Amino acid sequence: MVSEKKKKLTGLFVAMIFGVAVYFKLWSIDYAISSDDIELLRRQFDLANREAMDESTEWRMKYDEETERVAKCEKEFIEFKQKVEDAASVNQQLVMLQKENMSLVERMEALKKELQSAKLKCRS
Repeated sequence: MVSEKKKKLTGLFVAMIFGVAVYFKLWSIDYAISSDDIELLRRQFDLANREAMDESTEWRMKYDEETERVAKCEKEFIEFKQKVEDAASVNQQLVMLQKENMSLVERMEALKKELQSAKLKCRS
């Protein structure tokens, strides 16, 4: 039992030593990045950032153009709708005026007949 416990502790100790060795190896690789590499990474990041900003600006311009186009179409639609409503209103007025004209023509005919009958009475 003691030897088994010793084997587990020894295995754990060896694993910890390997872990520390890997950690130091990774740390030394990361530390080995030179200042030139850091500057190169910074330039690449700046370039990628500028490209993203340019693309964002381009999409914003497209959005603005589409918004303007939609607003223009909506304005034209409203104007057209108003003209159609005005035309419908004019048509209604025309129908009313035609009806009024017909009633006035009928009344005029009736008055002409009345006038003629009055003239005939006066002559006789």
